[in-house]
Amino acid sequence: MRQVIHKWFWIWDFDKEEKWLNEMAAKGLALTAVGWCRYEFEDCTPGEYKICVDFLDNHFGKVENEKYIGFLEETGAEHVGTMFRWAYFRKKTAGEDFQLFSDNASRIRYLTLIIRFIALIGGFNLYMGCYNLFLFFQVLRYHVYINLFGIVNLLLAVLCAFGIYRIARKRKKLKTEQQIFE
Repeated sequence: MRQVIHKWFWIWDFDKEEKWLNEMAAKGLALTAVGWCRYEFEDCTPGEYKICVDFLDNHFGKVENEKYIGFLEETGAEHVGTMFRWAYFRKKTAGEDFQLFSDNASRIRYLTLIIRFIALIGGFNLYMGCYNLFLFFQVLRYHVYINLFGIVNLLLAVLCAFGIYRIARKRKKLKTEQQIFE
């Protein structure tokens, strides 16, 4: 039986999202499709699948991403779907663990990609927020709309800065662990 669940995760909460998807698989609901805040599941044997979420290097449709997805499918992983630059994979457990990152260096690179992506979104919102607030003082005729958009853009920029801070903490912890083991 198919079941659709709508749930929101912030970009920087990808670990929580992956954990939740694996908890659903452990309960007997296998991920079959993804969409904007939308997850589609079907019944399966509890614990049959392990889910991994990956952030693609390039926009989906690029040859490199298709090769990467093809490589993962050759290892037995199923590509469930892609939402923006997030790719969702599932693999039958069969007593083995399914992880996309084999070492701290690859995990650090992954987190750096996500930080850059969030910084791009945050920088754009910061620019637009400052620009709209500048217009507020220049053209008072449209002040309500300009001020509202400026404030929303600045709030989004602050949220992005918060997300970057959270991911940077994870990355710093991994770098520390990597130095200890070297």
